[in-house]
Amino acid sequence: MKVHQLDHFTKGWFVGDFSPTLMATPYAEVGIKSYKAGEMEPSHHHKIATELTALVSGRVRMAGKVLLPGQIICIEPGESSAFEALEDSVTVVVKTPCVAGDKYLD
Repeated sequence: MKVHQLDHFTKGWFVGDFSPTLMATPYAEVGIKSYKAGEMEPSHHHKIATELTALVSGRVRMAGKVLLPGQIICIEPGESSAFEALEDSVTVVVKTPCVAGDKYLD
């Protein structure tokens, strides 16, 4: 068994077709992401990938909806979403498939 630190991976992404990673695969990306209240990401969409975001703690706004802990939002290809951390928050994000460059700012 090996133990790794999440902060050794780029922005919390630790599974996917990139480096560094714990599991190189073109089938999915997985990340655990921590945000401070007020942090934002601009509206974007994916042409190929579906993105699932589970809120572990805190409160965030995605796709115009406020998410609470335990809720999961599914963003389908072509759907746009911005992100805003309304409180200090932790998310788990899964994108499938893992396609380099499949992020388009709106």
